[in-house]
Amino acid sequence: MRVVILESPEAVTQFAADEVCTLLKQRSSNKFGAVLGLATGGTPLGLYRELIARNARREISFANVETFNLDEYIGVPPDSAQSYHYYMHENLFKHIDIDISMTHVPVTFGVDLQHSAADFELKIEQSGGIDLQILGIGVDAHIGFNEIGSSLGSRTRVKTLTQRTRNDNARYFGSIDDVPHTALTMGIQTILESQSILLLATGTGKAKAIRDTVEGPITASVPASALQLHPNVTLAIDRDAASGLSNADYFLAAERNRAVASRSS
Repeated sequence: MRVVILESPEAVTQFAADEVCTLLKQRSSNKFGAVLGLATGGTPLGLYRELIARNARREISFANVETFNLDEYIGVPPDSAQSYHYYMHENLFKHIDIDISMTHVPVTFGVDLQHSAADFELKIEQSGGIDLQILGIGVDAHIGFNEIGSSLGSRTRVKTLTQRTRNDNARYFGSIDDVPHTALTMGIQTILESQSILLLATGTGKAKAIRDTVEGPITASVPASALQLHPNVTLAIDRDAASGLSNADYFLAAERNRAVASRSS
């Protein structure tokens, strides 16, 4: 697990955008473009704004990119401002040169949910798998909507949201009573099958979750701790999110040495 501690949320945004752009440029001449796993919430917004800006400057193109979103609320119509379909279109898709038919957000409204989950998994498989999965992290270390106690071998399925998650997300709804109780989410095993994973976290509110993810045991009580099992995970975090790490100095030294090795190679 690579832990990159950066000075500010803005630096996290730039680092993440560089990682995405590197992949897109590597795959631009490939018959099959990059496959991205995308997250919602407050943390990725800076990344999406930066990708929009770079696309507008024609530094990158999404013309041959396919995307899969982590999750979607159940019972919220896709055209609702609270849905993740709406979030993705407003905050990324409608501003870039992507083929909308190549974007996939779990379908949860007016469908058989088990069939929808199985279809989502099949589409990921048919795409060749996710090249880079972008993640945020909850204050209780959930990833996607894989809440505390989620099986580390889980796949896309319906999950009940904890009261804490509903409280945290109430700011996007009129009141806590309007926040759905369930969502369809990629499973932890689905996430772990991505070729690479980039988790973004900023602020002291995420410090405990980051500490438990990086330095704690692998346990269903800390869903993000399953990332320790993946061979190619990068955490891009600011100093506030890193403030709970007992080995922060080691991670900073590792990045300095990585930079030196890169310059001398």
